[in-house]
Amino acid sequence: MTDSHLPGRLTSRHILATEGLSPGEITLLLDLAEAYVEQNRAVEKKTALLRGRTVVNLFFENSTRTRTSFELAAKRLGADVINMSAEGSSVRKGETLIDTAMTLNAMRPDVLVVRHSESGAVRLLSEKVDCAVVNGGDGTHEHPTQALLDALAIRRRKGRLQGLLVAICGDILHSRVARSNIHLLNAMGARVRVIGPPTLMPSQIDRLGVEVFHDMAKGLDGCDIVMMLRLQTERMQGQFVPSIREYFRFYGLDRIKLAHAKPDALIMHPGPMNRGVEIDSEVADDIDRSLIREQVEMGVAVRMACLDLLTRSIVSNVGGP
Repeated sequence: MTDSHLPGRLTSRHILATEGLSPGEITLLLDLAEAYVEQNRAVEKKTALLRGRTVVNLFFENSTRTRTSFELAAKRLGADVINMSAEGSSVRKGETLIDTAMTLNAMRPDVLVVRHSESGAVRLLSEKVDCAVVNGGDGTHEHPTQALLDALAIRRRKGRLQGLLVAICGDILHSRVARSNIHLLNAMGARVRVIGPPTLMPSQIDRLGVEVFHDMAKGLDGCDIVMMLRLQTERMQGQFVPSIREYFRFYGLDRIKLAHAKPDALIMHPGPMNRGVEIDSEVADDIDRSLIREQVEMGVAVRMACLDLLTRSIVSNVGGP
């Protein structure tokens, strides 16, 4: 993959949020990712595009899908990859986020992929380093590459994003995935609904340009895409739902609730799934309507596209001070 295959660059040297990405930038990322899907399905998956580049995955929160996906993406592009977690870093010894940023910056990586439990932490770090930064998820703020891979999975099956009616269901309050998807889908001309109990709905969420529902049957009526969210109990302080059983009864996706959406509506979930809590196994494993496994595959391609575009504007430091 070279510049000649798909010209274009991002206006920012970082990918910190979907909020602020233009439709043109989103389309550029998705089109490039589309090409990488085909590369990842080929026998020879690896290129030397990022040979000599260093990508550091700095994760202050545990992750399986995101970290593995970024690592695989970087390696398939030929980059050197370093994986760091808070468990094995000097953060455990009292080092601040800024200290960690300055230490890593001195080692001159080309891209930092950062996941952090505090909203805004990744943006703060990006202001202290010279390399490109990708937000791998920060608190309840944003998870931009998840929204991009969701968009790619939808576009490949539906052929478009514009005009689709997408329902995002469940724990909206604590979900960075919901926020990133709302910004991206609105930018691309989709209609977005959010469905969930009042206790898990952010105040003034309607200001983000969504329709708000507290009833699954009404909210799913006529939807093209049903995007379920994980119930994030680790972020909850206090009682947000009466019980897991009650939550599934009213907000868990099963065949009965899904019947209110369009007959060809597709099902999504960012994972990890809590089966029997947010989604019934029969629905999650529906080979014709579930995009859940495709979402995982699209994640590698989207993250390859992000690393590719971000490193196009990097000037080599070889021979520099």
